[in-house]
Amino acid sequence: MQRALARVLRLPRPRRLLGARPCASDAAASGGREIQVRALAGPDRGITEILMNRPHARNALGNVFVSELFEALARLREDQHVRVLLFRSGVKGVFCAGADLKEREQMSPMEVGVFVRRLRGLMNEIGGTQRLPRCLGVALAKELIFTGRRLNGEQAHQLGLVNHAVAQNEEGDAAYNRARALAQEILPQAPIAVRLGKVAIDRGMEVDIASGMAIEGMCYAQNIPTQDRLEGMAAFREKRPPKFVGK
Repeated sequence: MQRALARVLRLPRPRRLLGARPCASDAAASGGREIQVRALAGPDRGITEILMNRPHARNALGNVFVSELFEALARLREDQHVRVLLFRSGVKGVFCAGADLKEREQMSPMEVGVFVRRLRGLMNEIGGTQRLPRCLGVALAKELIFTGRRLNGEQAHQLGLVNHAVAQNEEGDAAYNRARALAQEILPQAPIAVRLGKVAIDRGMEVDIASGMAIEGMCYAQNIPTQDRLEGMAAFREKRPPKFVGK
């Protein structure tokens, strides 16, 4: 078991991201792509945005949209310069309308099966509500799934499906502003420790408590030899802000 866990938890070597596409509100500026990527600068350096820009379909999950999103995630996943990733809608008043049912209607049963598996893979890449029964409880998860009930932001917040719910502003970007503020809180933290913390939580939720503790221990062990851990202790001793470099 220990060897299997070690293989699961071994981190890939970060590599530099090449040729990141800029994000633009004008789709023509990026060749009409439905998924656009922008690395922020200045005090937000380290935050990267994925802009979903499919206005005619309200950012519905179609074949091109999903393919471009997979491509963007693959290019960003191991880049050491990306500390926090934000998903943002380029369509005012809409985040994502869910599956593109018009496109789905044109698929054969076999094509639908393949596409649904791709969507599951995409959700696993992003992380989120694929663990619906765990965060809501089985009874409430069944109620929402069986009824197909739609929830507004406040209802989702009350149920614990989302961390924050904010009142909309005139510009229509209140949720984005809250997400960016949260990203700015994460940004100065040690990137390797954050990444390992995410691994420990995600993997630990899938196993029993003893295995979860073993996963946490292995994650911490990988953090011990890092320069950032030594920098964190030195900064604490010297009563100054740490300067983490992701090594």
